[in-house]
Amino acid sequence: MRILYAGSSDIAVPALETLVSLALTGAHEVLGIVSNPDSPRGRHGIPEPTAVSAAAGLLSETLKAKGMPPLVQIKPETLSAEVREQVAALQPDLLVSFAYGRIFGPRFLGIFPQGGINIHPSLLPRYRGPTPIQAAILAGDRETGITIQTLVPEMDAGDILVQERFPLHGSETAGELSAAVARKAALLLPDLLHRLAQGALRGRPQAHEQASFCSLIRKADGCIDWSQSAAAIALRIRAFTPWPLAWTLQGEQYLSILEGKPVPDGQGSHANATPGTVLGIDPQEGILIQTGAGILGVTRLQYRSKKALAWRVFLNGARNFIGSSLG
Repeated sequence: MRILYAGSSDIAVPALETLVSLALTGAHEVLGIVSNPDSPRGRHGIPEPTAVSAAAGLLSETLKAKGMPPLVQIKPETLSAEVREQVAALQPDLLVSFAYGRIFGPRFLGIFPQGGINIHPSLLPRYRGPTPIQAAILAGDRETGITIQTLVPEMDAGDILVQERFPLHGSETAGELSAAVARKAALLLPDLLHRLAQGALRGRPQAHEQASFCSLIRKADGCIDWSQSAAAIALRIRAFTPWPLAWTLQGEQYLSILEGKPVPDGQGSHANATPGTVLGIDPQEGILIQTGAGILGVTRLQYRSKKALAWRVFLNGARNFIGSSLG
């Protein structure tokens, strides 16, 4: 099959690498990628490509070394008529999408004789939308998974082709879970594409009435509400690592809480302490902070523009931290 890949973020890179590996064996042909435009990043605002676009550039060198054409890169602001013409000129058979960031309309999907498939890191119909990994952590789910579905002009609503479940151990961050999902998704592709090419794979409709949704995460979402429970705050710390990070204020200083978990009941307890109060330390649990229900033990922190530090090292440079109020 002649495949066009659509993706933007880091999580989508291993799947592209797998597709190129298949192309090198002659199993399929990868024509190119559709990705978001280059965007300004860093202190100087220099435009940089998406992770998928950057990977496509490197993989093109591998293809050229084998005497194969490089990957065409299409990075449009919108999927306009001009873009559709550019894609149609490639004569693709199938669209494979993972974390592209946009919904494909019927005219765009109509370009592909075999339609399109989308990799989604949740057990659909649970957590349709752009942040299913964070949503699973925030909910304290004990398992999650990967769904590969047919592409339809509605967000994550296509028929399910393949679904794989796996347990969550309760300490993974969004970054760690994303990396795991990226690897697992890439491993699912070869067999799925083979079965699609053979016409041996049929989708099953989702139970749309059971659908739940997640939304985009913004920097402000990382702000810690110390009136929440220690358990809820610990979930937010993991869900918002590596971005936007769970953060709070100590006076006018911006402070990220990078690692923390609830301490056992009664340990470090202070009657009538205001949520956000830094109570003290515990050799095993770290810095103890009062919450709306229970105490949070923090073991890794970072002031803005400073290095991330283990709690003991952090306290060496923040001598008035114990007893302060956060939030």
